[in-house]
Amino acid sequence: MNNAKVKRDARLRRHRRVRRRVVGTAERPRLAVFRSNKQIYAQLIDDQAGRTLASAGSPTSAGDGDKKAAATRVGAELATKAKSAGITSVVFDRGGYQYQGRVRALAEAAREGGLDF
Repeated sequence: MNNAKVKRDARLRRHRRVRRRVVGTAERPRLAVFRSNKQIYAQLIDDQAGRTLASAGSPTSAGDGDKKAAATRVGAELATKAKSAGITSVVFDRGGYQYQGRVRALAEAAREGGLDF
């Protein structure tokens, strides 16, 4: 079996397991993270209404640098958009990824930007 497929399937299993418990509402949306090899994306989702309230991604955030710096920019940008939408508290959905590296950088930047989770 292909190693990449095994890793992806394991991540999706972890994500499904977490998603059974983590639900976003309009008052406390879910901060969902997707990390590809080159980019990182984050969105605030109201699962009850099925709507994305705010989103940010590394292709749209300006600047060059390493991937960790891009994740920090995405977290800060998402926190700014959340503040303008009146959102201060979120529930964090790391998407089955380990809480380290780029995922952690995004989360810490969002916290510094004023999001509470």
